[in-house]
Amino acid sequence: MSRNDERLSVALPGDAGEVIVFRRPKREEADLDITPMIDVTFLLLIFFLVSATVETATAVDLPPAKFGKGVGVQGSLVITVADRGPNVPPAVYPADGKVGEPLPDDPETQRELIRQAVTNALQSGKSNVLIKAERSLRHREVARIMEDVAQVEGVKLYIGVLERE
Repeated sequence: MSRNDERLSVALPGDAGEVIVFRRPKREEADLDITPMIDVTFLLLIFFLVSATVETATAVDLPPAKFGKGVGVQGSLVITVADRGPNVPPAVYPADGKVGEPLPDDPETQRELIRQAVTNALQSGKSNVLIKAERSLRHREVARIMEDVAQVEGVKLYIGVLERE
């Protein structure tokens, strides 16, 4: 703003040569500085990133396998799940123990073959399904097979621990 804009000149009607000069009040421009708000946001973000504990795999100390109520193998379909090491899908055998060839590693193919085996066992009078899994397997692998078995109605599901030989 120029200097002329800051002042307001008013001439009084009786005085020919006198001029009263009024100063306009200075208007401050409203300026919202969001820099401190951004700083606080980043500090909170850094705090939560640093204070959060990152866990890739939770180590759970499982108790040793104990025998509970026994399930007769003759009246049950037994599915054996064997651990093949880290980062490798487990071997799934539709038999008691590691007998024969394991099912293919593809989860969709396994799902269909497990459902088919459970349906065939149910039709032949075997309503119990026993999943024997090695102790070293991750729970998600056993849970996936349990979900596949549970898709067939009328089945009683049992879980057992297969001790390594």
